[in-house]
Amino acid sequence: MIVYEATKKVFFDDVIMNLIADKVLQKLYENNINNIGDSQYRAFNNSLNFMKNVLEDSDIPDDINVAIEYQIPRTSKRVDFIISGADEQNHDNVIVVELKQWENVEKVDDVMQHSVKTFTGGGNRIVAHPSYQAYSYAVFIRNSSEQVQDNNIQIIPCAYLHNYKPENIDALNDEIFKIWYDEAPFFIKNQVSELRNFIKRYVTKKSSDGDLLYKIDNGRIRPSKSLQDCLVSLMKGNEEFILLDDQVVAYDMCVKTMNQCLKDMKKRTIVIVGGPGTGKSVLAVNLLKEYTSKGLNAAYATKNSAPKEVFLKLLSKSDLKKEVNIKQLFRSTFGLCKVPSNYYDCLVVDEAHRLVKQMYGDFSGKNQVMEAINASLLTIFLIDENQHVTTKDIGSIEEIKKWANELNSSVILNDETHLHSQFRCNGSDLYIQLINNILQLGETVDICLNELNFDIKIFDNPNDLRDELREKNKINNKARMVAGYCYDWNVKHHRDDYDIYLEDNFKAKWNLENDKIWAINPASFEEVGCIHTAQGLEFDYVGVIIGKDLRYDPFTNQIITDKNMISKDDKSSGIRTADEEIASQLIKNTYKTLLTRGQKGCYIYCEDKPLAEYLKSRINR
Repeated sequence: MIVYEATKKVFFDDVIMNLIADKVLQKLYENNINNIGDSQYRAFNNSLNFMKNVLEDSDIPDDINVAIEYQIPRTSKRVDFIISGADEQNHDNVIVVELKQWENVEKVDDVMQHSVKTFTGGGNRIVAHPSYQAYSYAVFIRNSSEQVQDNNIQIIPCAYLHNYKPENIDALNDEIFKIWYDEAPFFIKNQVSELRNFIKRYVTKKSSDGDLLYKIDNGRIRPSKSLQDCLVSLMKGNEEFILLDDQVVAYDMCVKTMNQCLKDMKKRTIVIVGGPGTGKSVLAVNLLKEYTSKGLNAAYATKNSAPKEVFLKLLSKSDLKKEVNIKQLFRSTFGLCKVPSNYYDCLVVDEAHRLVKQMYGDFSGKNQVMEAINASLLTIFLIDENQHVTTKDIGSIEEIKKWANELNSSVILNDETHLHSQFRCNGSDLYIQLINNILQLGETVDICLNELNFDIKIFDNPNDLRDELREKNKINNKARMVAGYCYDWNVKHHRDDYDIYLEDNFKAKWNLENDKIWAINPASFEEVGCIHTAQGLEFDYVGVIIGKDLRYDPFTNQIITDKNMISKDDKSSGIRTADEEIASQLIKNTYKTLLTRGQKGCYIYCEDKPLAEYLKSRINR
């Protein structure tokens, strides 16, 4: 979607007559983009005046085309400014310009290769480096547009920071960002001539195709061949994504169903059901690869950003350019309300139990289950109803059936869509049953723990748990500590240097908000993950800190949950204000989810000493 498109001459007239910001704003409103504040309006006026000054060159003809606020297909991202035309060899080119009003930036650290810190939105924030932003937008456009691919149109990215002070250039120009500014050069306030010359390398005349931008904007969405090849090659031989047993059966059934949908163009909804460690996410990524390799418009969607970011890193093997290449295949379920009906050929929705109704400023949204089904010809939900961990979680089989019926989408839910084989916890269904027994979830089932091939230990001292887990992490960076909702977010709210204080001077921080890959970041072991950064992921060894919201009464032999022990800083779970029955279920679901993150072992520390003794007795028995 292009908000504003005109020739250079008409654009100049609109800027000179002080109409440009109003025209852009009006078009945004017409397209139901309403979250534009006064600062954004002023930015339009300011930045677009600077772009007019840049283009005020007789070698850049009046009949070339410009566009403002182009929304990239399959994303919610919008390109600030586009220039389209042809070069001296009559090759059609499109220049993507990322506009910034910043005066200064700081490097965050030597690890964060995509991000800088700057004053924006009323405060100092960590944001994407403008060259990375422009480069990623260009890659996304190349990978989405059939028109660009078939006509070999070049997409050239750059950034223009028209207020940026030359004396502050070192941080922006740091070697850590070279991979991005080599691909997408940036220009600052004293480099108008340099930016003009850059533009004139690619655009010196009107495109022979006068409707170039219109065709790109309205053309068919198709994954590029390079994107298809990239995803296939990244998954080839990658052991973390190999399918086994009933995963393969479900995979074949999903492939067959997609073919049926393409033949008769009838909507279908598949519900894949599986408990912790049954390989739902591995299946989801394989299906994404299958559909993308066939040139279909497919995406992997999840509400939580942590699994999405970790899978990107695992797939790309930390090759930053390959990561950018496949990034747009992974999306949030927020914003699906703005996606037209059947926009996708297939939408694979992982962690579907975490879908929500309207929240987090996604105020156009009503129900993410409904929006996912509406957005795709085939929608595949991967779900475990026992992993609801907040009062806002609405994803359920009943909810999916309700909206599928409403939207005339046939539901497929049968033996082939149930995953039973356990690939986590050393493949032990016994361990899952043990956790159910311990948490008193469902009926207690007698099990023989002699057959339990899984390293489970209860620690009396949290420092001992951390020390042993740290040694495990030295092997391959696959051990992490996690905890429930009991502990305040002191660091986040600038109240203290640590968040979690336990006996024997144990102290630790919650994982950092801006660390989206906490689960695999080598520097993150000392930080404790919460349910939102651990759910959907797995480790070789997991260390679980059970807080005072879960206790054991030795007189009644009952597990007791206490919603009053949930931190008042917890704004997401809703447990503190839920009724007792719902709160109890959510607390147990949270700990079951955390206790089933390990592939080889689970180490546990309990604040409640009777609970620790109870766990020891169950394990020894």
